[in-house]
Amino acid sequence: MKKIIILSFIALLACNQKSKVSVLEAPIACGQCLFELDSEEGCSLAVKVLDKPYFVDGFGIDDFGDAHDENTGFCNVVRTAKIEGVIENDRFVASSIVMVD
Repeated sequence: MKKIIILSFIALLACNQKSKVSVLEAPIACGQCLFELDSEEGCSLAVKVLDKPYFVDGFGIDDFGDAHDENTGFCNVVRTAKIEGVIENDRFVASSIVMVD
């Protein structure tokens, strides 16, 4: 029983730890439209880090132009950006996003 409690505590700590992401080129798009995330309503900015999508905090989906633009909008096109920030509570808290394309 002690081992189960200790392992549960370690797993809980691991889930709540912050993972720093240094400058990295990553796919960026609408989490709902193109990355199949469904934990939020409406369109929200998301990035993929190591093939896992995360909603972005600190930047909005329209901060880089109209999200529904046919050629460059995040709801229609997966783009590439240099990102920096931390993964915290299963979200990407961005300190910097610079579009590459």
